[in-house]
Amino acid sequence: MSNVLKKISWSSRDHNAHAGERSPLLPARPQGSPEAVEDDPEVTSQDDKIQNVHPPSSPKEIPHTENLLSLKYESLDYDNCENQLFLEEERKIGPRGFRVVEISRWFICLLIGILTALIACIIDIIIEKFADLKYLVLKDKIDAFTLNGGLSVSLVIWATMNAGIVMLGSILVAFVEPVAAGSGVPQIKCYLNGVKIPHVVRLKTLLVKVLGVIFSVSGGLAVGKEGPMIHSGAVIAAGVSQGRSTTLKRDFKIFEHFRRDTEKRDFVAAGAAAGVSAAFGAPVGGVLFSLEEGASFWNQYLTWRIFFASVISTFTLNFVLSGYHSQFGQLANPGLINFGRFEDKNEAYTWFEIPLFLIIGAIGGISGALFNSINYWLTMFRIRYIHRPLLQVLEAMLVAVVTATISFLMIYFSDDCQPLGEDNVVEYPLQLFCKDGEYNSMATTFFNTPEKSVRSLFHDPPGSYNPTTVGLFCLSYFLLACWTYGLSVSSGIFIPSLLLGAAWGRLIGILLSNISNANWADPGKYALIGAAAQLGGVVRMTLSLTVIIMEATGNVSYGLPIMLVLMTAKWVGDFFIEGLYDIHIKLQSVPFLDWEPPATSHSHIASSDVMSHPVVCFQRIEKVGHVVDLLSDATCNHNGFPVVDEQDGGGSDHFGKLRGIILRSQIIVLLKHKAFIERGKYGMLGYRLTLKDFRDAYPRFPPIQSIHVSQEERECTMDLTPFMNPAPYSIPQDASLNRIFRLFRALGLRHLVVCNSENHVGLPACHCCFLSLALPPPAGLCRNASRFPHKDHRCCFSHSPFWTFFDLCSLCSLTAYTFLPSLIYDLPLFSALPVLFFQVVGLVTRKDLARYRWSEHGLEELLLAQA
Repeated sequence: MSNVLKKISWSSRDHNAHAGERSPLLPARPQGSPEAVEDDPEVTSQDDKIQNVHPPSSPKEIPHTENLLSLKYESLDYDNCENQLFLEEERKIGPRGFRVVEISRWFICLLIGILTALIACIIDIIIEKFADLKYLVLKDKIDAFTLNGGLSVSLVIWATMNAGIVMLGSILVAFVEPVAAGSGVPQIKCYLNGVKIPHVVRLKTLLVKVLGVIFSVSGGLAVGKEGPMIHSGAVIAAGVSQGRSTTLKRDFKIFEHFRRDTEKRDFVAAGAAAGVSAAFGAPVGGVLFSLEEGASFWNQYLTWRIFFASVISTFTLNFVLSGYHSQFGQLANPGLINFGRFEDKNEAYTWFEIPLFLIIGAIGGISGALFNSINYWLTMFRIRYIHRPLLQVLEAMLVAVVTATISFLMIYFSDDCQPLGEDNVVEYPLQLFCKDGEYNSMATTFFNTPEKSVRSLFHDPPGSYNPTTVGLFCLSYFLLACWTYGLSVSSGIFIPSLLLGAAWGRLIGILLSNISNANWADPGKYALIGAAAQLGGVVRMTLSLTVIIMEATGNVSYGLPIMLVLMTAKWVGDFFIEGLYDIHIKLQSVPFLDWEPPATSHSHIASSDVMSHPVVCFQRIEKVGHVVDLLSDATCNHNGFPVVDEQDGGGSDHFGKLRGIILRSQIIVLLKHKAFIERGKYGMLGYRLTLKDFRDAYPRFPPIQSIHVSQEERECTMDLTPFMNPAPYSIPQDASLNRIFRLFRALGLRHLVVCNSENHVGLPACHCCFLSLALPPPAGLCRNASRFPHKDHRCCFSHSPFWTFFDLCSLCSLTAYTFLPSLIYDLPLFSALPVLFFQVVGLVTRKDLARYRWSEHGLEELLLAQA
């Protein structure tokens, strides 16, 4: 049971052999219940629909992991903590310092583009050398054994070579860094969504990713190298932007201002876009990919920086590969894969073909849905039974052997012989049983890298393949690609989907050509449309994928049919099952927040129903021993703690009047640096700690168990006032789940305090906020005051008996940036007077929201897995 629960997370290995052995599956906390879940084996619930779930005796009895929500994953802090230390530093920076920070952002994007392209060049060159050597040896062996007999020896050599190469890549992933498995796109989507995936942007992950994709592609698996480039670019961006390596324990003392989740998120989005640009030579497509697939926050300046990184990545890769191909300066290789241009007049489409393209899009949606469904059940099987690293390596080797065997048998039994021709565009022509001057066309699909096979299907002249050859290849490659995705190897799904779609698209083109005998039925054109349909049916991308294919082909005229095909494939596929990335995110039980809240979530679920209750709160002055005990309590499963005034009466469901919120990581730093006040010496601490102390500990904050506090120190106190966020976001206890969801999604929140109605508030209108930003800048403020509002500039407001959302002391900049992403017209304020503060009754976290998911049975509540 523990092994299965560990497999729920991407980076699942625990150094403690006994960790997680008693990790029960808990039903979600009863809606609105003030009682915490106890350690009793019989967990009760007020909801009759939620049944008690006990640890099963065998893996066969575990619930499907898409109905679980893992407590292992934490949220990232995409909301800046504007405490007293933060304001002090912002005042010291000044206008000149802000310009330096902005220039640094552009310089980091330049480095991201260059380094991502260099990694792509290394991967491409090594794979090309590996493939040339492997297929040259295999061609010589097959030709020799064809003449002398003993072709079975060729099969053994082929299978052994594939299994050995794949074994190396799988060992790296299974035993060294499991999070490097797959393409990495689901993990990066989760990171940009605000979920902290362990080890996802570490240097070790990058090294395993690069080596793993080299071995998996060279080993002949049905994978591509383009998908992992997105993950590689994100890791490069996360590392470069911090100016240090926590893995190598090297701090270069640069870019310290960007050591926070908010800044790192933007650079990771730029790295993902640079990865797409390097893979496909599509800088605009890379920007749209980051926007469509992940970025939880977007603005105009971020768009320009991401586009800059993408263009630099494309140019650098083009420049380096031109030198490698002895054509220095001839920039003809914009990406790792080049689809080639469709400029022949027979490859142009006509208006009456658009309905045919829509039908192909529907076929792609059905094929993609079937692919995703089969892969879903395969992944469920792996989670249940193939969860040990050794078994994962053996499965990868088995797939490599089966792939080589099927490839060999398909080539052996194929009688599709084509004339070699004078230009001889086939790199490794296999004659086998064909006549002299002919080659086996089936070998051109299996006996090559996937990228070159795609290009061949796009541009080989009509008559290069017969329908039987292409049909058998479609069937076999569909099953192989479906089995391969999800193995413990670094792999991508882009190229396998394109190759599969190009094959059945060319088959449709061949059939249309045979039926009509017309020039418009060009098989290469339909191979391109089929490739787009298949990829869209699998990953369900529309906008970014349209632009990527347009840029990769260099033909804008195909924009309309490609867009229609992708939209049709998505609509048809969504009717049956979700996209492949979303499926794997749910199978990993990640608290991922979609763009829109669950249907009907506004009707009957309020914040009091989903909040964590009871919530652990701190007072502004707390005893050190009490703080350590609370942080060490395993039942405390949230990492943000409201700071309250001492409760003066009221019900047991109230925890005091809200003064701010402080994070667990901040308290850990305070305990580590002994930021204590001795008894009877209040006010003596001052500002000994600075933001640098918190940034030095970021992002690997030590666990509370590593902090030693003596008995004498336990009697000291801590003043949390300078370190807490004095203006936390809050919500009334009767607010709907729909409204809470939109606030979390638009503002990138990690915690949202739930309060009762005992308060007096003011209400600033949206125009008041922007009028205050338009006022003449205070003394010492540069002309860019509208872009960098002065940190002392407070909000104007008008009194109105509405609900509390902001503090009067909230920064004007924070208030303005709250209006923009959330489309808020009015923003309530609350007074800083203690008598007007409101009572805290709970806390909403990402996991509380992600527990609710819409299904065909209605709005369902997921189980929580302590793993």
